[in-house]
Amino acid sequence: MAARRGDTLLFPTPPVVAAHAAIGGKKEGEGPLAACFDELSADNFFGQSNWEAAEKEMALRAARLCLKKAETTPDNVSLALAGDLQAQCTASSYALRELGIPFAGLFGACSTMAEALGLGAALCSAGMADGLLAMTSSHFCAAERQFRTPLSYGAVRTPTAQWTATAAGACLLRPAGEGVQLCAATFGRVQDYKIKDINNMGAAMAPAAAATLLRYLKDTGSAPADFDRIYTGDLGHVGSQLLRDLLTAEGLLLKNHVDCGCILYDAAEQTVKSGGSGPGCCASVLCGHILPRLEKGTQKRVLFIATGALMSQTTFLQKESIPAIAHLVELRSPQQKEENG
Repeated sequence: MAARRGDTLLFPTPPVVAAHAAIGGKKEGEGPLAACFDELSADNFFGQSNWEAAEKEMALRAARLCLKKAETTPDNVSLALAGDLQAQCTASSYALRELGIPFAGLFGACSTMAEALGLGAALCSAGMADGLLAMTSSHFCAAERQFRTPLSYGAVRTPTAQWTATAAGACLLRPAGEGVQLCAATFGRVQDYKIKDINNMGAAMAPAAAATLLRYLKDTGSAPADFDRIYTGDLGHVGSQLLRDLLTAEGLLLKNHVDCGCILYDAAEQTVKSGGSGPGCCASVLCGHILPRLEKGTQKRVLFIATGALMSQTTFLQKESIPAIAHLVELRSPQQKEENG
């Protein structure tokens, strides 16, 4: 059963990530983390006729592969927690209609994966789920059409703009067993620093990442140096520098910070401007890069902080500012458990 300390949920008997899968598109296959993906598509259609259907197919493949790795079936999964950027989370719901798993839809924009992991860990810890699927996805072309401009318009991207990843990630959580441990979760509070530029998501989200991290550190009595890495997703290069500036003002030097949006692509070669974004960005980096490093013991203890910009097409057109949120989970290597006896 979870214990609460301040705003942070602690799991004395940590649920585990029993299996995980990462699927990516063409651009992700050209980036520095290409080898981390379980499957990459030669194009961004995934055998479908439109971008939205392609994202659904990508999410479905990630879920099926995750279950295959866990040597289980949808019948053995108590609940799926999932969401995406498409209106009313259609990529997730259309994917899960194929699997027949009980489904609770989430919306946290790019923070959805950490939100799903935190809620999933709480449910597993409370004995409410024997197997729980946490997943999310995003698609560059679908997101551009919904939030910015049609691809055929040919709009010039600003230096602060980020590239929405065409990617999906899925994790199967279990209350106990072998796998990376989910030891704690801190859910974010909505932050709004009055940023209105839809091409500068990093500036809108950095304060949310800082606020959640500071609350977690206060609740647990931890320091940044206690972790091998502190991962965010996805602040990009601009937002990452702003996060470090905000924490420096609070007296914290963040020397072990890595942003998923900064490592998924090669910014110098792939014209992604400030880096990657989208729910699928940090989800695929988590499933393809972070979790394997924890499983191997390359890293023993990390924080995964996913950030989301909570605007809509309507609020943007109404010239509203962009509120943001960040959710945090603490992950530990199964090898650390063995070392501690």
